[in-house]
Amino acid sequence: MVRRPGAPAAKAVAGALAVLLVLAGCSSKAKDGKESDKEGAGGVKTGVGVSGKTIALGVLTDMTGVYATLGKSVTQAQQLYVKQTNADGGVCGHQLALTVRDHGYDPQRAVAGYTELEPKVLGFTQFIGSPFVAAVKQRVDGRDKGLVLPQAWSAHLLGSPYIRVIGSTYDIETINALDFLMKKKGLKKGDKVGHVYFEGDYGENALAGSKYMAEQSGLTVVEQKIKPTDNDMTAQVAALKQAGVKAIVISAGPRQAASLVGVAAAGRFDVPIIGNNSAFAPQLLATQAGPALMKNYYVASPSLPIGADTPQAKKLVEDYKAAYPKDSLDNGVVAGWTAALAFGEALKKACAGKDLTREGVDKALLTINDFDAGFGITQDFTDPKAPSSKESVILQPDKNAVGGMKVVQQAAASAVAEGYTPGD
Repeated sequence: MVRRPGAPAAKAVAGALAVLLVLAGCSSKAKDGKESDKEGAGGVKTGVGVSGKTIALGVLTDMTGVYATLGKSVTQAQQLYVKQTNADGGVCGHQLALTVRDHGYDPQRAVAGYTELEPKVLGFTQFIGSPFVAAVKQRVDGRDKGLVLPQAWSAHLLGSPYIRVIGSTYDIETINALDFLMKKKGLKKGDKVGHVYFEGDYGENALAGSKYMAEQSGLTVVEQKIKPTDNDMTAQVAALKQAGVKAIVISAGPRQAASLVGVAAAGRFDVPIIGNNSAFAPQLLATQAGPALMKNYYVASPSLPIGADTPQAKKLVEDYKAAYPKDSLDNGVVAGWTAALAFGEALKKACAGKDLTREGVDKALLTINDFDAGFGITQDFTDPKAPSSKESVILQPDKNAVGGMKVVQQAAASAVAEGYTPGD
């Protein structure tokens, strides 16, 4: 595992979350709040989260915080999957039911939401926020053992058979992003590269990737750490311009990315900028930063965009527009749909194995080595210590593209990423 820097802010957050977890543990049900496994119709064993003809699944999302736009898309895509699956007869003779909680990217609400839903659901098709997933990881691994498919890509989450990141982790994604900048955008050995990143699991894991790539490629990383509440990147742009960086990586949210790109353009600081997968939302193209985003900004993604030229993408676009005609399309739709589809595949395999308990579903996912949602990257879930893929797609904002993103480099893993192991 990559070690996290012991920054005071990160320690404070970790300490607060630890206190919350202790308090939450004290309020759990007797005997860990678990029901005894039981045998249902057709000889299929069931347990927590499966009652009567219903499979209860949890969603811990962000509808009002840093990732509000993406959180809405992820959640609606999963609700669409559930609606369609239920219309086709459900899974194993059961109807799927999602219970959604908005944590607003707040640590207290995230932990409280997990504590509330965990005793009631089979697992979680969504949990936004690497720091919050990391905060409950010990509980998931040690006691709860319910499958969690996070909308988070921190390598700190690797190693768990129950928390399975879909796609390349942030460190690997950042390595691929820098490889793109070196091969296609003029960044070269001896150059300085800026890295603006959120404090905590997300940003610090991405930073680990940029530092590793810098060591391997002869770059120098100039760091700028920010908080999720920091929305104006003027000071960061000024510092990086003064340092003479030739390119910038941003591991933050869409608002921070828009500010960074917009401020750089206004100051005629003409360097390529690339973000991790969660650092863009197409709604930004309608802001003053729109032209600059289309000129100088790129995004490393764990999949093709929603506007991809594949049958699955085209069908998802059609179905999503029909279900949510007033809402825009973005890559949150892809991420939410992919996670729900992966969870559904695990449920189907568990049903075939006559074991629809948490243990049965966990084991079922670990047998899937060729999962393909139709968005360009095949996932292998068999090794909990490794990401399900090391490939990234490089995208560029484009207001004329479906979902606001076009592909500039197809799915690939750089040579450095192929040789990298999280923790190196």
